[in-house]
Amino acid sequence: MKIALGVEYDGTHFCGWQIQPSQRTVQGCLIKALKKITNEELKVVAAGRTDSGVHAIQQVAHFETMASRSERNWVLGLNSNLPADMNVTWARPVTDDFSARFSALNRSYRYLIFNRVSRPSIHANKMWWIFSPLDIERMQAAADLLVGHHDFSAFRAKLCQAHSPFKTIEKITVTKEGDCIAIDVKAQSFLHHMVRNLVGVLVPIGEGRKPVEWATEVLESQDRAQGGITSPPDGLYFINVEYPEQYSLPTVSAFPVVW
Repeated sequence: MKIALGVEYDGTHFCGWQIQPSQRTVQGCLIKALKKITNEELKVVAAGRTDSGVHAIQQVAHFETMASRSERNWVLGLNSNLPADMNVTWARPVTDDFSARFSALNRSYRYLIFNRVSRPSIHANKMWWIFSPLDIERMQAAADLLVGHHDFSAFRAKLCQAHSPFKTIEKITVTKEGDCIAIDVKAQSFLHHMVRNLVGVLVPIGEGRKPVEWATEVLESQDRAQGGITSPPDGLYFINVEYPEQYSLPTVSAFPVVW
């Protein structure tokens, strides 16, 4: 039987999704919990690997097992064996052709910025604090220049293992609610650090230190050295994954700027 899961986690104290020797990872904790309730050595595949410190509202993963349980019991059984900073929100049996990674139609990320003179306390480790005022209209204008199918080499981490730097961004939206700014990015797939590097370009533009057209200059340079800084992982959230309707998996259709 193949089971798909919705997984939520606070990435602050995780060394990313992917299991690593002697490191606390989301995948490692999930495999450990699954072993306790199935007594099986299982492989867990995710829709996308998140880096150290990155959070998830709905990561999607799948595994194969000989165990038979109801959807409710999968959720309750796993959550009773998972640490407090992660949990399973739903479980669904899926057909053999389903892959959390390869069946995905698109993935959505959100980056949160706390834009206030004084630093945050409640939202520490959950947003990137920027004290200088940001103009979201300038940021949106620059973001619009990055939408579409492009060579995103200038937004790619040095150690990125993707075969091609070409990706298609479906949309980027910049919104503000109070002191919080949200940058939402949707694409079928992403390069390593791609969203964090996009934010690293939009912020100087929002501050007025760079012109809106700088986004195009960075993109066309195809040179990571020409881009901005890589924004910290604290503000990045894996929001949602969409799949073909035939799999009948839950989706996150709407969410507020801040949780």
